[in-house]
Amino acid sequence: MKFTELTIHTTSEGSELVADVLWRYTNYGVAISDVKDVIALQRNKAMYWDYIDDSLTKDGGEALVKAFVALNETENVVPLIRGDLEELKVNGGDFVSFGTLECTRRIVEGDDWIEIWKKHFRPLHIGEKIVVCPEWIKYEKQPDEQVVLLDSNMAFGTGEHETTSMCLKLLQEYITPQSVCVDVGCGSGILGISAVKLGAKFAYLTDIDDIAVKSATHNSEINGVSDRIKVVRSDLLGDAEINADLVFANITAEILCRLAPSVTSHLKRGGTLVLSGIIESRLDMVLDAFSAQGLKLEKQLKEGEWFALSFKL
Repeated sequence: MKFTELTIHTTSEGSELVADVLWRYTNYGVAISDVKDVIALQRNKAMYWDYIDDSLTKDGGEALVKAFVALNETENVVPLIRGDLEELKVNGGDFVSFGTLECTRRIVEGDDWIEIWKKHFRPLHIGEKIVVCPEWIKYEKQPDEQVVLLDSNMAFGTGEHETTSMCLKLLQEYITPQSVCVDVGCGSGILGISAVKLGAKFAYLTDIDDIAVKSATHNSEINGVSDRIKVVRSDLLGDAEINADLVFANITAEILCRLAPSVTSHLKRGGTLVLSGIIESRLDMVLDAFSAQGLKLEKQLKEGEWFALSFKL
């Protein structure tokens, strides 16, 4: 089978949002190539090279986001992707630099692509208790671990990105057996599913993307927790009468600020709010928006260029 490899030229700052767009149109994989990742590996001593081309460590701010689309779907899909990217730039361009968003394409032999792509994933140990594992990998659970299975073919949110990782670390500190949780912009459902597997009573997951809703529903089923999870297509919670002990939202700073009053209205007094998806230039904006709702900052984490915050009401 042949595929069209679509490459979007964007920025490090905009790469995750661009990847989210591409995930709407493929089940065959999305990949981000960013020199910041190479620099981070060197800085953190997570990987060593005997030799490395100096050009690979020069951060020009550009990132490439690649998606693989079935060849016979390309002509229908590309205009839709271009339209969504243009809308993304119009709505968020005042806050996030997206670069040129130039789209290039080439035909690749894809018979082995899916298997090669799957080999990229591995079980991820996040915090003291959570292990995020692709559903096709056999993993032997250790005592005190909670294994969260994900079908990573379906939607974004695997735990590899710093924003998701920090949310998972924070929520492990706040979950109790009586916790009712809300995951705003749930993507793959990784946060809500993790919360329930850690012992939460119930999790309510929302997303405005149909693929994300389908993915989160599927992932809750393969984890055996669908009886304690409800997934809905919604911009936040609508008119739902939910009072949560714990709310988490891993979105962009601009959307977090827009949703601040609504998010807070669904949080119980004494409850905890966990936010991520925040870059340093937007940190004060988010702090101000949620402080204005009567929330008190409790913890602040930073990984790479991203921040995560926990607040108490």
